Amino acid sequence: MIAPVAVVGVLLGIGVDTQIDKAMDASRTAELVRDSEHVTRLINDVEAEHRQALLLSVEQESARPGAALPSTAAYRRTQQDTDEQVTAVRAAFGAGLSKDEARALAYIRSLAVLRDKVERGSVPAATIDPAYAAAVGYLIDGIGLDRFVGTSSSSVTNLLDTVLRADAAHAAFESGVFSAQTRDANALTEYTRAVGAHKLYEEQSARFGRIASPDQVLRLSGIERDAEANGIAAQYAELQIDPGSLQGQTPHELRKAMAAGTRQAEARLTITRTLIDQIAARSDSLSRSALDNALAMLALALVGFTSWLAFSVLVRRSVVRPLAALTGAAQQVVDVAGEELARVEDDESADGTPLQPRPIPVPVRDEIGHLAEAFNQVQVTAAALLERQVLSRRNVAEMFGNVGRRVSNLTSRQLILIDAVEREETDPDVLERMYRIDHIAVRLQRNADSLMLLAGIRDAELEARPTSLVNVIRAGLGQIEGYQRVSLRSETEVTVAPDITDDLTLMLAELLENAVSFSPSDTPVEVVVRPGTDVTSDGGALIEVIDHGLGMSAERLDEENSRLVRRERLDLVPTKVLGLFVVGNLARRSGIRVTLSRTPGGGVTGTVWLPSALLLAVNPAAAPTPAVDATEATVDADPDAEADVGVSADADADAAAERPALPDQEPTPPGPAA
Repeated sequence: MIAPVAVVGVLLGIGVDTQIDKAMDASRTAELVRDSEHVTRLINDVEAEHRQALLLSVEQESARPGAALPSTAAYRRTQQDTDEQVTAVRAAFGAGLSKDEARALAYIRSLAVLRDKVERGSVPAATIDPAYAAAVGYLIDGIGLDRFVGTSSSSVTNLLDTVLRADAAHAAFESGVFSAQTRDANALTEYTRAVGAHKLYEEQSARFGRIASPDQVLRLSGIERDAEANGIAAQYAELQIDPGSLQGQTPHELRKAMAAGTRQAEARLTITRTLIDQIAARSDSLSRSALDNALAMLALALVGFTSWLAFSVLVRRSVVRPLAALTGAAQQVVDVAGEELARVEDDESADGTPLQPRPIPVPVRDEIGHLAEAFNQVQVTAAALLERQVLSRRNVAEMFGNVGRRVSNLTSRQLILIDAVEREETDPDVLERMYRIDHIAVRLQRNADSLMLLAGIRDAELEARPTSLVNVIRAGLGQIEGYQRVSLRSETEVTVAPDITDDLTLMLAELLENAVSFSPSDTPVEVVVRPGTDVTSDGGALIEVIDHGLGMSAERLDEENSRLVRRERLDLVPTKVLGLFVVGNLARRSGIRVTLSRTPGGGVTGTVWLPSALLLAVNPAAAPTPAVDATEATVDADPDAEADVGVSADADADAAAERPALPDQEPTPPGPAA
């Protein structure tokens, strides 16, 4: 029975070893492909130096006798770029630099003699062109891609070889066309080199088309589709008609051609580097695929061995029953713990039944018995831990609720005292200060209400009455700072049911607080009340709170909108915008829909939709005079006249009458209470 398993294991081991070799080979190829990108950059630098050498030679030939020699600064810069890239190639390949590539780099160093001649006087293009062309050929051949012929990575190396040679051929073609425009007497020879280079590029491009993907073929063809390439193609076409037509261009014209050639070289280099990255990615994919195959075969071997082992131990059926009992007990702990975790995440769900673990019987005193005893102890410990967590959360919520209730009670008493002082005060300056203190106290009470809300406490107002939506908004304004910047426009007149008046006031206060706090002080905040039928057929009413601040990113908006509808605990998912957490809690509790969106031009717009079930029909005969006309009259919202709505539904009317009224009402001068 063991022999067949051993044979299968050996065969699978051989297969795994083969796949690992393929993965390592593909990984080395990917590294070589990425290193070859430095060679591509070096080729581009060599061609740039080549063109500068030709340009400098023409300028020296065109210089008048006795005149100062042309500047060699540009030519020396290209030499420096080439030498620096040679160093970069050595660093990239490191110890893996092949001997052929090392000889190619040494050849570039040996160009110092030619460079010196070009700097000292005019050198024919027929001398310059072969020297630099040979350097490019040595660089490509030196990479050593022929080492991978016949391996699993040969398809990748063929792609890389084709890309490099196509890039070098087109670079040689560009230099050949440039050389043919000089005053050199061998323009026909230089034109012939351009023809040969272009033919080589077409051959490599056709070869690439046979082995590459359509997207890669299209990208390679981009070398000849940009504006500079079209200009070079036009010059090449003129040369085909008359090889001597462009001979003898002036240095100024050659400098323009030089600039165009530089731009074309950069565009070509970008395309080549992109293709190299794609080829490297393909090699990485081959490596991962081979590694996945190796892992799959290894997993298959492990599964087979495990199955055989499991079959061998089936005779020990006595182990199954204790393990089944352990599994059932573990599942019970998992289920109860899952319910507890869900309850921890959901702040609005009630605490459930405490965990009462079921002890596992220990029929024997062997290893399984010891495990059962240990698991029983784990169950008891887990149950105690969960129970303590529930108790701790309940105590913390009760503590916050007590603090919030105390602050609310103290603030209510403070407001009563402030109202009493306001009734007896006649000095306008003192009254103004009293109103500010009153406003701060109202804001403090709003914070206390939010604290009780977070603690899960809801104090319903027993004497709450139906209130117009405009007055509810003004009550919310009375609980924030900077209400002077808020303008209110109402296009409809609705009345809010008494059981949600307090929640809606607090919700709007939090939205308005955020709008005022997170927008520049010189920008307005708009509140618009519209019929809900403008957006949904369900009716109701829409309230839009529009600010013009910096706004939020799309990701942040999505996060906050999801928080408005998703139940979660503040201690597990903290937020910097605590008001929106309160808004979401109130919205879910009252059945109100709240969404955030971007304001055109910058800022955030908060939209509150009140379903018709939360609104009361307005009785025209008994309805009070509306605070805002339904014909889109815009008013500045001074909420002091309505600040007590958020504190108590039956706030003292006399004190409210003495405070500054909203701008659409006739102001009542301060005076002694009647």
